[in-house]
Amino acid sequence: TRSLGFGSYQSWDEDRRVAFLCEAIREGGRTLAPVVTSVLEYDGDTREVLDVFNSAAKLPPGSLGAYVISMASQPSDVLVVQVLQLAAGIRPSLRVVPLFETVSDLQNASASLTQLLSIPEYREKINDRQEVMIGYSDSAKDGGRLAAAWALFRGQEEMVATCKKANVHLTLFHGRGGTVGRGGGPIELAFQSQPPGSINGSIRVTEQGETIDFKFGLPEIALRTLEVYTTATLTATLKPDKKPKKAWRERMDVLAGVSRKAFRDIVYDAAVFPDYFRSATPEAELGELKIGSRPQRRASGSGVMSLRAIPWVFAWTQTRLMLPAWLGVEEAIETSIDEGRTHQLRDMYDEWPFFRSTLDLIEMVLAKASPDVAATYDAILVTETLAPFGEELRHKLSRAVNAVLAVTGHRWLLEHNPVLERSIEVRNPYVDPINLVQVELLRRLRMSGADKDLLDALLITVNGIAAGMRNTG
Repeated sequence: TRSLGFGSYQSWDEDRRVAFLCEAIREGGRTLAPVVTSVLEYDGDTREVLDVFNSAAKLPPGSLGAYVISMASQPSDVLVVQVLQLAAGIRPSLRVVPLFETVSDLQNASASLTQLLSIPEYREKINDRQEVMIGYSDSAKDGGRLAAAWALFRGQEEMVATCKKANVHLTLFHGRGGTVGRGGGPIELAFQSQPPGSINGSIRVTEQGETIDFKFGLPEIALRTLEVYTTATLTATLKPDKKPKKAWRERMDVLAGVSRKAFRDIVYDAAVFPDYFRSATPEAELGELKIGSRPQRRASGSGVMSLRAIPWVFAWTQTRLMLPAWLGVEEAIETSIDEGRTHQLRDMYDEWPFFRSTLDLIEMVLAKASPDVAATYDAILVTETLAPFGEELRHKLSRAVNAVLAVTGHRWLLEHNPVLERSIEVRNPYVDPINLVQVELLRRLRMSGADKDLLDALLITVNGIAAGMRNTG
């Protein structure tokens, strides 16, 4: 916009951005075309983005599916992609899919979608079909697993209602990872827990990392996986769950609020947390191993906010503390029990698929956690000053176990799932020694620097632990 003499787009308010982008859509992107296709005068992020659009324009039609916009929060985030596609000459245009990731973005998703669908220039482009991606990883990193699950549930409910009112078919694209902390877990459980009407014959789901091999590595297993997806989609479409009781929703609001505060008190507000995280886990070393498809941080800095969700969860999995999947749950459930709500929580667990599946997944992670292994990492890698913080986290883990058992009524973790319980018992004797080797490798690496042989050995332990933890790897 500066090169065209219109001033800085970044300084405009949302109304002015939308007006400019709608005009560009009406004229087919002709005014912007010379700017977008002449990328040599730009560099850095601008050059990279324009190169993506120009490269997509050269591919045969149908080569790409959807253009997903990370951290979308307002209509102009979607419209600008439509405009850049037109200007670059992408024909036909790719589906434009906003991705709502943080808790606040999920809370505002319906309002943003309402504004977007009210724009005539946009409605003409979508043929009354809208796809929206929802992020499990960053929402959980923002407020903890319990608060994120409820924000995702409510956000989906509101978007379904918005699209129904606008006579638009909504397909929700679930950005799940392999880990429970990133929305992973058994497909049947996951689909059962979705809001009524949110799976209306169509759904899109990511499969990432090691789960691709587990679920699609052999033709017979791949077929079985697709059968499970199809059955779960049909069941959710033809036999949707009843809407939850008002009292249950109110209780979930309380649980999510308490859980989110407890999570953020530790992860974002505890001054010692960043130092403890870097000391007690292989987070820093994961960046040296080149095992991710993207840089592990979105921006410079050492805080949790800049860290991508994958290494955030992966680092805690390696130490077997599994913190992202349960932190905050202990405080939320204990607070409700202290208020005399135990009976209500048990009713919610027995009768509400969303609440039951959420707690069942957390229970599975708690069963895979090992405070003894996490304590070993602390003993070897953490300074005396930071050690009490690790003890506090392991105490919270114990509280989370007791809190979940108090609601489920189980006498021990996974009492209701003896097959999985036995599977964990069989795997742990093989994984525990790998943890001990990894701790020693981390100690040596931090003493000697980035030794290639040590890094190669560390990579083997990382893969071994991830394989042993399965859907928390």
